[in-house]
Amino acid sequence: MIPGNRMLMVILLCQVVLGESNHASLILEEGKKKVSELQGRRSGQSHELLRDFETTLLQMFGLHQRPRPSRSAVVPQYMLDLYRLQSGEAEEAGAVDASFEYPERSASRANTVRSFHHEEHLERVEGEQENSDTPLRFFFNLSNIPEDEVLSSAELRLYRQQVENADQHGEAEGLHRINVYEVLKPPRATQLITRLLDTRLVRHNASRWESFDASPAVLRWTRDKLPNHGLAVEVLHLNHTPTQQGRHVRVSRSLHRDPGEDWAQLRPLLVTFGHDGKGHPLTRRAKRSAKPRGRRKNRNCRRHTLYVDFSDVGWNDWIVAPPGYQAFYCQGDCPFPLSDHLNSTNHAIVQTLVNSVNTKIPKACCVPTELSAISMLYLDEHDKVVLKNYQEMVVEGCGCR
Repeated sequence: MIPGNRMLMVILLCQVVLGESNHASLILEEGKKKVSELQGRRSGQSHELLRDFETTLLQMFGLHQRPRPSRSAVVPQYMLDLYRLQSGEAEEAGAVDASFEYPERSASRANTVRSFHHEEHLERVEGEQENSDTPLRFFFNLSNIPEDEVLSSAELRLYRQQVENADQHGEAEGLHRINVYEVLKPPRATQLITRLLDTRLVRHNASRWESFDASPAVLRWTRDKLPNHGLAVEVLHLNHTPTQQGRHVRVSRSLHRDPGEDWAQLRPLLVTFGHDGKGHPLTRRAKRSAKPRGRRKNRNCRRHTLYVDFSDVGWNDWIVAPPGYQAFYCQGDCPFPLSDHLNSTNHAIVQTLVNSVNTKIPKACCVPTELSAISMLYLDEHDKVVLKNYQEMVVEGCGCR
């Protein structure tokens, strides 16, 4: 992986290259002609340089090309909540639903989380086969998951809505059983050959998301390369009342949409947790506040503020969060003798000592000695929402090396 401080230098150089044209209006009239000729020659070089910069940065992020999200791309609320909890932004009031449960076990083994909506053309609309007992089938296209990303778990998320007065006829009418299956063979007519993955008995007295373990099926599709025929969802009312059967679980688009309903956010969602072997897994952490620092008059090696704004490089259309981040950088002198607070190695101390008597030997350099990761939530080249941990992006400490 390319070190984070090199990426920052690239972004800064991009800004310098792009910023040259902003100063043209400050030049006297007689010099404008020469400036325009110079800019014309530099224009082609600048565009080529920027393309090279962008390619390098995208490779660092594991992307083959710059994502260009379509207008229909949707960022699931679950992914936003997961990012906010994981990055520490959830401390803000109301940032995350109180019922949201952080997937501690799954996230602790993954540095990448991906979300997939089912393929719209295979969606069955309510009312087409109301009396059919056949489970609803969903197909999730996982073919774009990189080969070097090893999945550890997956979950299917289904939204269930509260049914008013569901308990008025007895205890059993307030309960539904939700079964999730792996489809083993291509479906024929109304027949599905399936294997049970997970099941849950739920009471429909509240609106909430339910999560089901789909790991066995997803691992067979990705790790074992077995055919992916999709998942099937079956909703059974305990007393088999036709009027109540499956009413409260949103597994398909309604023919008659309720006022204010956002089907794009209620659709069944498959979430995968994987690791590409680069860096550390996702860890839930508290939001860190900037440490107050007094003004220093000396120019010794220390950390300086550097905020990277993704909109400055035109990436705010596909990076969902954060809009930018405090990257910091290291700058300053490594004077003789090196003080303890300069966090120097023994070699740096020896090199500085030799430099004091022989200036042909350079001084030790002020460099990052500790780097930390950031999490990014973004849309990839296929309009899929990804939460990924990127290492060595933030300077935490500087020293003389």
